[in-house]
Amino acid sequence: MPDTVANQARYPQPSSQTEGVGFPHIRMVGVTCLATGGLLSAGLGRHAGKGQGELGLIRALDDVFEAGDVVLADALYCSHFMIAQLQAKGVDVICEQHGSRRTDFRRGQSLGVRDHLVEWRKPATRPAWMTPEQYAVVPPVLRLREVEVGGRLLVTTLAEPGEVHKNELNSLYKQRWQVELDIRNIKTTMKMDVLRCKAPDAVEKEIWVHLLAYNLIRLLMAQAASNAGLVPREISFKHTVQLWTQWQSRCFGNPGGADISILFILIAQRTVGKRPGRREPRACKRRPKSSKWLKEPREQARQRLRDTGEVL
Repeated sequence: MPDTVANQARYPQPSSQTEGVGFPHIRMVGVTCLATGGLLSAGLGRHAGKGQGELGLIRALDDVFEAGDVVLADALYCSHFMIAQLQAKGVDVICEQHGSRRTDFRRGQSLGVRDHLVEWRKPATRPAWMTPEQYAVVPPVLRLREVEVGGRLLVTTLAEPGEVHKNELNSLYKQRWQVELDIRNIKTTMKMDVLRCKAPDAVEKEIWVHLLAYNLIRLLMAQAASNAGLVPREISFKHTVQLWTQWQSRCFGNPGGADISILFILIAQRTVGKRPGRREPRACKRRPKSSKWLKEPREQARQRLRDTGEVL
């Protein structure tokens, strides 16, 4: 967000950056719907500080989960307290094993090849963010299923192999990648990666308006998919945004304008490709411009330019 005193006070820049050089950062954690991509809930916080991490923010979104839900999450959320919190609400979990935890398939109750039930003991040390009362109600033991499939180690509360085969767990967990695409659509396609408001209250309003627009686009996609006999994930998000923008700019959305059903037909014409197991390098081919980096407050650079005619 813009580097203003008010923004820095509420959402300070990372401490690794020199004062006056970096920009205020805000952290957002959200829960999306796997079927439609709609954003179910979101929480905002600073990039650092007590309760401001991803786990701290997701705990504040506890009300979004209901009994019967299945949560797909990456390895960061594979913690005893997070799983216990979701289990208490009747919510099942599938997540990747955290790298700090060791898995030994020789232990526990065997359910098949590289598939077993194990007991996770509650950590003896109470986390600083948890009250003694909250720690006391956490079950002392969690009985979980660990399974190695598809080159990854999964942890789940879906413990019956007769009901959920390990290959089904793998197929379902692969769809967790959809949330990465949802984040890309929110930050890049919706142009929310760089915010513009100069006051923190306005910044937060700007974020929520972006998220409202995102969900409205997802609603258009769901309606178009229903009319065309598709599922919402088969429709291109960017294609829908571009169509809706042109539809509005040409006044088709006004009363008496073109039938909205035509818009649904146009949206459903462009479907996304099927790319199972897609892997791409996290690197850019296009080179950035060769401009120097500004490594001091802009006002100091301006003054040096006025005084000496050069910028370091």
